[in-house]
Amino acid sequence: MAAQAGCVKLAQSLPPRLLRFFARYPPLPEPVTENCSSGNTSASPNQDAAAIETGLVPSDLPNPFKPHRNAITGRWHDPVYSLRRQADLVKLARAHRVEELLPFTIKATEERLRRRVELGLRVKGTGVGQRVKGKKWERTQRARLERRKQAMLEMPAMIQQWKQLGHGRGWKKFPKVTRRAEEDIASASMDISKNREVLPTNVKPLHYNLTLEPNFENFSYEGTVVIDVDVKEDTSSISLNTLELDIHSTTISANGSQIASSPKLAYDQDSQVTTIAFEQSISAGSKAQITQTFSGCLNDKMAGFSRSSYQHNGTTKYLATTQMEPTDARRAFPCFDEPALKAQFTITLIADKHQTCLSNMNQVSEEEVNSNITGKKKKAVTFGKTPLMSTYLLAFIVGELNYVETKDFRVPIRVFATPDKDIEHGRFSLELAAKTLDFYEKNFDSEFPLPKMDMVAIPDFSSGAMENWGLVTYRVVDVLFDPKTSGASTKERVAEVVQHELAHQWFGNLVTMDFWEGLWLNEGFATWMSWYSCNKFFPQWKVWQTYVTDTLQGALSLDSLRSSHPIEVPVKRADEINQIFDAISYSKGSCVLRMISKYLGEDVFMEGVRRYLKKHAYGNTKTEDLWAALGDASGKPVEKIMDIWTKNIGYPVITVTENPGSNSVHVKQNRFLRTGDVKPEEDTTIFPVFLGLRTKDGLSEDLTLSQREQDFKVPDLDFFKFNADHFGIYRTLYSPARLEKLGQAAKQGLLSVEDRVGMVADAGALASSGFSKTSGVLALLKSFNDEDEFVVWNEILGRLSAIRSAWIFEDEDTQSALKSFQRSLVSSKAHSKGWDFTGDEDHVQAQFKALMFGSAGLSGDEKVIRAAQDMFAKFKAGDRTAIHPNIRGSVYAIVLQNGGEDEFNTILNEYETAKDADERNTALRSLGRVKAQELIDRTLTLPLSDKVKGQDVYLPVAGLRNEAAGIEALWTWLKNNWDAVEDKCPPGLTMLSTVVQICTSGFTSEEQLAQVRAWFDGRSTKGYDRALEQSSDSVRAKAKWLARDREDVKRWLKEEGWVGNERL
Repeated sequence: MAAQAGCVKLAQSLPPRLLRFFARYPPLPEPVTENCSSGNTSASPNQDAAAIETGLVPSDLPNPFKPHRNAITGRWHDPVYSLRRQADLVKLARAHRVEELLPFTIKATEERLRRRVELGLRVKGTGVGQRVKGKKWERTQRARLERRKQAMLEMPAMIQQWKQLGHGRGWKKFPKVTRRAEEDIASASMDISKNREVLPTNVKPLHYNLTLEPNFENFSYEGTVVIDVDVKEDTSSISLNTLELDIHSTTISANGSQIASSPKLAYDQDSQVTTIAFEQSISAGSKAQITQTFSGCLNDKMAGFSRSSYQHNGTTKYLATTQMEPTDARRAFPCFDEPALKAQFTITLIADKHQTCLSNMNQVSEEEVNSNITGKKKKAVTFGKTPLMSTYLLAFIVGELNYVETKDFRVPIRVFATPDKDIEHGRFSLELAAKTLDFYEKNFDSEFPLPKMDMVAIPDFSSGAMENWGLVTYRVVDVLFDPKTSGASTKERVAEVVQHELAHQWFGNLVTMDFWEGLWLNEGFATWMSWYSCNKFFPQWKVWQTYVTDTLQGALSLDSLRSSHPIEVPVKRADEINQIFDAISYSKGSCVLRMISKYLGEDVFMEGVRRYLKKHAYGNTKTEDLWAALGDASGKPVEKIMDIWTKNIGYPVITVTENPGSNSVHVKQNRFLRTGDVKPEEDTTIFPVFLGLRTKDGLSEDLTLSQREQDFKVPDLDFFKFNADHFGIYRTLYSPARLEKLGQAAKQGLLSVEDRVGMVADAGALASSGFSKTSGVLALLKSFNDEDEFVVWNEILGRLSAIRSAWIFEDEDTQSALKSFQRSLVSSKAHSKGWDFTGDEDHVQAQFKALMFGSAGLSGDEKVIRAAQDMFAKFKAGDRTAIHPNIRGSVYAIVLQNGGEDEFNTILNEYETAKDADERNTALRSLGRVKAQELIDRTLTLPLSDKVKGQDVYLPVAGLRNEAAGIEALWTWLKNNWDAVEDKCPPGLTMLSTVVQICTSGFTSEEQLAQVRAWFDGRSTKGYDRALEQSSDSVRAKAKWLARDREDVKRWLKEEGWVGNERL
């Protein structure tokens, strides 16, 4: 422990330039002393010259190894000599790049200089205990501190320069971290592995008084913010986040007295931090106040304080709205924009008298004021003080809005929409919200703490919805529902989104993650809770069956890529955060929670959730806090089990080998990758796998594989299946003989719907990664011809679609054969179910009919094609009821695939003129189904045109991936229009990642991938680098799949008679 403590002390005292030495050079083979923090008091002050001469230090860089006299002891300290003695810290530096040590070192330097200022000790030339008083001396010391901090911040650039000079060998390859180094890191309590770019901790915000006035004439706004802060350390500077704001004035007050009326402001664009520096220091324990006036742009980026447009009576109108998550509150007003820096907010909005003003809290006053912008009379609406909350949950809206209201819940609930929308379409969401909030209050044993709940349909919205506390904002199609124009799947989507956002009012808003690596705590739980509550309200929808083919498969698909990430992913910079709003945080996060809820039992799980919410209300938490609450409620080692799932990337494939002689099975786990090329160093995690064994005797949920491999007794080898109902996060590999037996068991009714879905999904995934042959999957799909469950067929067609997508650049005969095979699977079922819909139709069966109709038509079924063309002709003639909403998208796709310019123009006109957002989106999404090159080119003019909103850029292009010509056209379009794409979808916002993936992931060969990588090489991929890597991994996986099974598929199709024979 003494050696560890010494190393920690050394880490706190050395500047980063010296720590760089540890990472670059090994120590001399000398023994490690017990006190590794002491220097050599008799070393020669000329030893640094030898370092330069031997090439250890480039002569043209500042020399970081100059010996110096210790300011406290007065003794000489030689860094070169001391560095050679610090073997333990060498290990630490090798385990973590030097850049990652900088924030910790800066903080240590601040603390050390602060203590010296308090003691009144000179930094140089003063003996121990000698004191010097005076403000001038203190300012000198603080200036010295700032210079030292600045030098540290410049270290990454110096390191890069060092590499360029040829001294960079060894930076990319570090020896494996030793256990001793890990212990040192743990004992030092360093946040090295995260290296967050966060604000200094010298002050903490308490309350914001924010006043804003938007100007719709020039899309700007004026603002004033008064921030009350608690001073935690003596300070002469305050740093806060700003982005694209013009700050006009700043004053600093403390304890009722003004400290500075015009302090110096310095802005760091890279970190989005404005630092306010003032000469007079504010002492720790003081209450200070920052007052700033500023202006900003009502941007069209759907981020911060932005504008949203809509058409009403032939006129373009606007409203001002917000989207703060993850880090765009700083784009709206100066603030401490981190989740843990919770504060209270009082919002005042200045607007025209006919406009509606909304914020998180209820309106408490309204008065007439003179506009600072126009000088005319306006109203100033002030809202109640919020509870403690994070900046990313703040919201305010100004515009013309209508609403419907209900008082069926304890507090009033309203749904708002712009005047161009039928506000009655918000009735379904309104009534559902009242029931859901009541349900959540009872299940969480916690009252919704705000005095009202507003939900607003925003015309321009980058995501599906945003859980702002008390003022939830939605994309229009995710909150307004018209049963006359929207189908069953849309209704289910609206319900899921509304219940997801309302779950956030507790999980995320009341209790918030400490930092963004805990995003999954918000999104994973809200996703799980939306399924849980939806199942309670709409049991006939059978959502837990849909969960297996939707949420679970989405998570397993992304997590099978090498470029995936752990559920708790380290986040360093603001521009990285948007990229983790993906299937890992949402879907895998919710799958982990479903798994643990099954392990503990739902009642025990919910009791743990109640304890978690009660203990941490209005605070911030880490993942281990949830595990602790669940462990406390259950008495089980939850954290020990679940940490492995949240802190590690990927999941296992379970290989099952039968031992008939002992009536047992041998089970082994290994990392699963879609590319099928797992390296030994990637397969070190041993997951605790809940096996969920189903036999004829029932379900055994207490079997857990906690080792690499293990034997388990099975009551009867005639029938057994692991991962019953598929709540486990893994794939299962059986022998071909066992798969055949499971297929028979499915026909005998021994497998649940979830079992059958999972069996198809596992078979498809395992074939794509080389564990089995694709011909075996095709044969398995063929054997399900008697299946009559919607979700099973949804998975069957999903797996067949994956095969066709991988084979999309193959020869025409193979593609035609696969298309014919699909038609053989679905045609008879499509014909028998029909395509007529009644008002009282079963929710699931309505979706089943739609699925079969679309699949048959798009695979060439002539009867379905004629029916679609007939419906479309009536629709074109003016009969808007001719196409049922459940199959509108399929009809559009079928007629476009088999038509030409006339059909394209009709559907494009529908997009441009339809009043309902769901109708417009369906039309826009379908346009990518065209085949003719001239129509492909016309489709590609839409995303960057004024006709398509920024939120919908991906809709017209996504469909083009269904044809090889479309995939190639997408890539050409992206290259030719890159600057315009970046302008409409700025890096760091989610849409650019989506567009990059759509335009690159359709390829299937290493040659095509090489072209993509070569084009992006040299370009900054900041903000979408993770998306590009995931797309690349997907292409690699398809290329390897084709290399393995190209001939296998050809042979099977030929043997089955599909090659050169339509058969239908």
